[in-house]
This record gives sequence, C-alpha cells and structure tokens, in this order.
Amino acid sequence: MARLPRLILPDQPHHVILRGNNRQAIFFSDPDREHLLSTLAEASAQYGVAIHAYVLMDNHLHLLLSPPTADALSRMMQSLGRRYVGWFNARHQRSGTLWEGRFRAGLIQGERHLLACMRYIELNPVRARLCAEAAQWPWSSAAHHLGLVRNVLITEHEMYWLLGNTPFEREHAYREFLEQGVAASEQAQFTEAVLRGRPVGSEAFLRPLAVDHAAVVTRRPRGRPPKAQSAAQNSAKSDV
Repeated sequence: MARLPRLILPDQPHHVILRGNNRQAIFFSDPDREHLLSTLAEASAQYGVAIHAYVLMDNHLHLLLSPPTADALSRMMQSLGRRYVGWFNARHQRSGTLWEGRFRAGLIQGERHLLACMRYIELNPVRARLCAEAAQWPWSSAAHHLGLVRNVLITEHEMYWLLGNTPFEREHAYREFLEQGVAASEQAQFTEAVLRGRPVGSEAFLRPLAVDHAAVVTRRPRGRPPKAQSAAQNSAKSDV
C-alpha cells in the first residue's frame, strides 16, 4: 500500500515521533542524549523550526514543534537523523540504520489541543514508570515549563503564555494541568493520530482540511475493506 502524504502546515504545531528500528535503543548513555539535543538545537535553528516540547525515551523521542514552511520540518528531521546516526555509529562502533523508517507527524490544533499534547509528551516517562513526576526526568521539556530550569531549546507557544500573566502564574497553572494526568482516551487519541499521520482538532478545524487533504484527514477503518457481494448474491438475498 502506498504511504499517505504528510499533512504539514506552516506555522502550525505538529506532534512528531521518531522510533528506533525494531524498537532498539537509540541512546546508550547520557552523552548520547546530550548530543542528540545539541544536534536538534542546531538543526531547528538552521531551518527555523520552533520546538515547543520534547521527551527522549530509550528507544524513541517525541517533539512538539512549529515549522515556518511546509518543507522545513522534513529538512530538519532529515538533518537531525542523518547527523545523529553518523555520530552514534562512530561512537559505538556500529553500522546500519538506527531509525524505524521515516518519522511520524500529526498536525495539532493549537488553540484547543496544544497543551494537552504537551502534557501527553512530558508525562511519557511517568507512564513508563521511569520517574514519579514529569520534572524528575532530565530529558524532557517539563522542568522548563515548570520553571525549574531554563532550556534554550524551547520556544514557548502562545497557548502556554495564556496560562498566566507572570512566569509564576504560568508555571503554577501548568503544574496543576500536568497533575491532572492524561486520560486513557486522550492518550489513545494522540498515539493513534501521530502514528497514522492524522490531525487532531475539533470538527470545525478538520472540516476545511478535509477538502484538500481527504486521504489524510478522513478516518478509515483498519484492515481490508469487505469484499463486495456479487449481483447474484444480492439478488438472492432480496428474495429472502
């Protein structure tokens, strides 16, 4: 089956996931994680992509970002993947691919779902039982949004700023938001959307997108479609 085209819109937030091939580790040590973040900082600056949130897990990473043009996201991710793999392979005396195919990306409606996607991303280590609180995981943007560290990689989104008039108000409001956790339905929504390249948004947000991007926006059932019944079968059934 031909893969669907990505729906990438300029200056809109997108949820991105990049996985290790066969779920293998993409980091063996903290220096590996540090190098990926420094490479990400260089690549995002080169292509003008704003990074709003991230988390590095053992065998995958999540990003929430806004590209200035439709192709800036792909260019940044290609640069990040290529440069990190070359460095990683040389450091660990290995060869071959590291990634599970191309990165996955899903458009996020900023006004309604951006903060929820941030929370989904930054609570990944808590769901994986790697830490008790999001801020305890050093390889995410959670500590920045909670005011515990200053992370120069992060460009705070407008929706985060609307949480309060002062840094203290924003950090306090976001802490309360994190503490609410992620409902199972919300977790499933973001996971399925990014893996299948579907946008996440309200019906009013999705409706105009479906006009030009129906193949991506329209949800189809999984699996093969049922076989059409023959005319004879239909005729027989009509006689029952």
